[in-house]
Amino acid sequence: MNFDFALILVILTLLTGLVWGLDSLFFKRSRMDRKVQAGEDPEREPVLVEYSRSLFPVLFIVLLFRSFLFEPFKIPSGSMIPTLLIGDFIVVNKFSYGLRLPVFNTKVVEIGDPKRGDVVVFRFPDDPSVNYIKRVIGLPGDTVTYRDKQLFINGETMAHAGGAPYLSSEVKCSTPRSDAVRYREDLGSKRHDILIHESRRGRNGQWVVPEGHYFMMGDNRDRSNDSREWGFVPERNLVGRAVGIWLNLDVNKGCADWSRVATGIE
Repeated sequence: MNFDFALILVILTLLTGLVWGLDSLFFKRSRMDRKVQAGEDPEREPVLVEYSRSLFPVLFIVLLFRSFLFEPFKIPSGSMIPTLLIGDFIVVNKFSYGLRLPVFNTKVVEIGDPKRGDVVVFRFPDDPSVNYIKRVIGLPGDTVTYRDKQLFINGETMAHAGGAPYLSSEVKCSTPRSDAVRYREDLGSKRHDILIHESRRGRNGQWVVPEGHYFMMGDNRDRSNDSREWGFVPERNLVGRAVGIWLNLDVNKGCADWSRVATGIE
């Protein structure tokens, strides 16, 4: 079951603010007068009001920070290996592509657009309650071709170099498949690592990206459920740009890789 944390946070913020505000405007003065007349402590508040007054500022700050600045996410799958590993906890910049209202996801301030090569968190088009993370490959109007494990954009070959085996020593908390090969791919202004499994059949095809949409792919090219399978990501589904890793902890395996802490995301 997927919990909409943003919705819960908004509701709690509104409720605590409403209780505190209504009490301050309409009930606090008369309550204090009654307590003075009864010889009681006039500063003592009802429990609900006391908790609301204490929690509202905290909830409001968290809501603003999470909605408009930065939000943490956890990587649950290996589709972005070798860039991101299972158990990575990442920070996502929420204002890179414009400020959006929480819950409604309506853009209220234009700031920028995704660039080819950005690692982006977005709401899965087939189920917006689920967040995905992939790399932006195709921009609006691009023609993206993937053939025999080679990427082409607008007819231009996206060169990749290297071809070194992806060894177990490179990842402390997982064991790569024996056919995993690491390459350095050039997307023009952005260079990043990808993983290719030589024995696995590539998913070939050609796609023309419509206006207002983006074509996303995982860096683990042969083991990623991405736009080659389910199509394009609408601009309204964008959540933000992944900018850094603040922790790596795989609870299921009881393993942590401290060398990944405080590293950026290419």
